[in-house]
Amino acid sequence: MPPSSLYSDRDCERWMPDTSHSRKSQRSGDPRTPFQIDRDRITFSYAFRRLQSKTQVFQSGDYDFYRTRLTHSIEVAKIGRSIVERMNYELAETSSGLGLIDVDLVEAACLAHDLGHPPFGHIGERTLNACMAPHGGFEGNAQTLRILTHLIFERPDRPVGMNPTRAFVDATLKYKTTFSSLVRTTEAGKATYPKNHFIYDEQESVLNWVQETGPGFEKSLECQIMDWADDTAYSLNDLSDGIQAGYLTSTRIHQWMEQQEDLDEADVQDLDKLRERINDGTYERRHAAKVGQFISALSLETDDLNDRSAWRLKVDGDIARQCSLYKRIAVDLIFRSPQIQQNEFRGRHLLIELFDAVMDAYLSETHDRLSILPSSWDLRIRQADSDTLRIRYICDALSALTDGEAIRLYQKLFRADYGSLSDLA
Repeated sequence: MPPSSLYSDRDCERWMPDTSHSRKSQRSGDPRTPFQIDRDRITFSYAFRRLQSKTQVFQSGDYDFYRTRLTHSIEVAKIGRSIVERMNYELAETSSGLGLIDVDLVEAACLAHDLGHPPFGHIGERTLNACMAPHGGFEGNAQTLRILTHLIFERPDRPVGMNPTRAFVDATLKYKTTFSSLVRTTEAGKATYPKNHFIYDEQESVLNWVQETGPGFEKSLECQIMDWADDTAYSLNDLSDGIQAGYLTSTRIHQWMEQQEDLDEADVQDLDKLRERINDGTYERRHAAKVGQFISALSLETDDLNDRSAWRLKVDGDIARQCSLYKRIAVDLIFRSPQIQQNEFRGRHLLIELFDAVMDAYLSETHDRLSILPSSWDLRIRQADSDTLRIRYICDALSALTDGEAIRLYQKLFRADYGSLSDLA
C-alpha cells in the first residue's frame, strides 16, 4: 500500500514484480512500506559497504578523519531526511489533508546516490567514460541505476538487481537522456561522445517504465531533494575536510580572493567570515550550523498541491550563491592542488592500464583468452552472449573496485615481484 496519498499503487510497483523475493515479502506480512524495503536493501548491501573505501575528496587511506563515499552518503541521507521532515511540517501546517513526502523514499535515494561511483573519485568516472566511449560510455548515475536493477546482489551464476520500486528508481535518476542521443558527429566524420549526464542506451526500457513520457522529463521531487542534500554535503563538509587537511588556510583563501575579479560584496563577507573561523578554530561547528541554513533555504513551488510531479524545489538566492562559492573554492584550492592532482594522475593511469589489460585478456583474437578477474566476474564475462555485454561487464568489474583493490590488482598484473594472481580469486 502507498505510504501517503501523494503516492499511488503504481509508484510502489517493482521493476520485476514476479521475482521470488517480492513474493516472499508479501507472504511474510512484512510491516515495512515498499520504500522502507528499498532503503533497507541498500543499507545492508555489499555495494553500499564498499563505499567506505572509495574516494570522496581524499584517496582512501590518506587521512583518518576525511569523508569517504560511505560517510558522505550517510550525511546526505541525514540531510535529505531533515529536508523532508521540515517540509512535511510546513505542509501539515498549511494544507490540511494533503499527503506528505515520504521520508524513507528520500533517505533511500540519498543512500544510493553514489553506489555507481568507481574508484578514485571523479577522475575515475571520467577515465572509465573515456575508455568506454566507443562502447556506450560510463556515468556514475547510470551505473547506480545498473546496480539497482541488475547487479547489487550476487548469485552463483549471475548478479541480480534489488527489484526497486518505480518511485525509488525515479528518485535516483538525475539524468534521463541516453548516451547515443548525445553523441555528435563532426564535419570530418569523427564522433564526439558525451562527458557525463546520461544513462546507458540499454537502460531506456527502465526509463520508459518509470515514466511513459520518455527521455528528457524533469527530476522527480525526491530526486531534487536528494540532489540538494548532496550539494549541501559536499559544498560544506568537503570544505571542512580540506581545512582539516591543511589545503584551505586563511592565507591561501586571502591569496585566492585577490586573484578573483568577479567576487561581489556578499562573497567577500562570506570568505572573510570563513577565514575568521579558520583562525579561531570554530569552522567545524559553524559549518555544521550552516547545514541547517541550507536545509531551511528550500521552498516548494507548484501549480497543483495534490500532484507531486508538479512540485519544484526553490533555493533561496543567497544560499545558492554561498553553495556555488564554496564549491568554487573547493575546486580551485583542493581539487586543483598538486597533491590531489598527483593522486588523480595516478588513478587515471592505473585505470587506463587495467581497462586495456582486462580487455586484452578477455577479448583478444590474437592469443588465448585469460582469466585475470575474480571468479564471479570471470564467469559472467565468459557466459555473456555478445562482446557488447562482455565489455559492459568488464566496466562493471572495474568500477566496482575500491581504491585499494584497484591498486592491488594493478600491482598483481604489472609488478612481477608483487603477490600472486591466485590471490585475486
